[in-house]
Amino acid sequence: MRISIYPPLFIHEIGKRDNQEDSIAQWNGRLFVLCDGMGGHEKGEVASQTVCQSLVTWFDRSINPDDPFPDNQLHEAMEYAYSELDKYADSSAKQMGTTLTLLYIARNGITAAHIGDSRIYHIRPDMGVLYQSRDHSLVFDLYQAGEISYEEMATFPQRNVITRAMQPGEDNRMRPDIIHITDIQSGDYFYMCSDGMLEQMDNDQLVALLSSKLTDEQNKSQLIELTKDNHDNHSAWLIHVKEVIKEESDDLLINEEPTARCNVINIIPQMVVEDGDNMVVEDNNDVVIVEEIPKRQSFCKRIQNLFCLAKSKT
Repeated sequence: MRISIYPPLFIHEIGKRDNQEDSIAQWNGRLFVLCDGMGGHEKGEVASQTVCQSLVTWFDRSINPDDPFPDNQLHEAMEYAYSELDKYADSSAKQMGTTLTLLYIARNGITAAHIGDSRIYHIRPDMGVLYQSRDHSLVFDLYQAGEISYEEMATFPQRNVITRAMQPGEDNRMRPDIIHITDIQSGDYFYMCSDGMLEQMDNDQLVALLSSKLTDEQNKSQLIELTKDNHDNHSAWLIHVKEVIKEESDDLLINEEPTARCNVINIIPQMVVEDGDNMVVEDNNDVVIVEEIPKRQSFCKRIQNLFCLAKSKT
């Protein structure tokens, strides 16, 4: 599979913040990285910049863009990024951290990986969203458990609490969710963004914009205009597929979008039913899962513990 793209475009705005904690990077027109740092002035930006720069460095040293890209190489890249981040593991920088979104265009399709609540979208203008990365956040855990509605997520008081981040000096390093995408067509868009881009924009607006007859530069201008009043730092990569040339070996490739649990499109609000001492959860495939936790009171206690352990973005 040979995938060519139009010139990629990026947005990198400070919003109404005092400093820019978002970082973006790309390598060889094939690798795209976007990170949203956290931890306050001179911490969040260090974390996000370190991860972006170290990933580009690793790919530049280790990758032939004409080769397939197996997961073991992604894991090696992540290990290198963590090792570089660990250099800042001292008492003054302990709480720094960053989200991660990574997209790599290879001969065996597109690999997308993320940690935290920065997002990756795959959008086909005549079909809508084919992939939206699942936020690693408290509100999404509550939503998936049926405790709050999708609409309530936008206004929930702790909506900025994330449950995964890349941090220095951690014994248990957070792993990314990884998905392999091989159903790729000319005209598709891949959109990567920090959560700041989504302050005043929903999926319907995003799809409508990218389905219009505007040029990519005009789409970028519209995205900047629609987010000009956002308070948070906000950044994005807009990647437009130009052409996909199929090869004989492509028949062996598997597209994970229709079944991946990290794809929000495959997740609907779950039904939570109390059944004696257990909680019964029905998922979108009508499979009943019984979690061995005592009733809703204990479930809420578990959520409170999650909140206490989660990394809160400041």
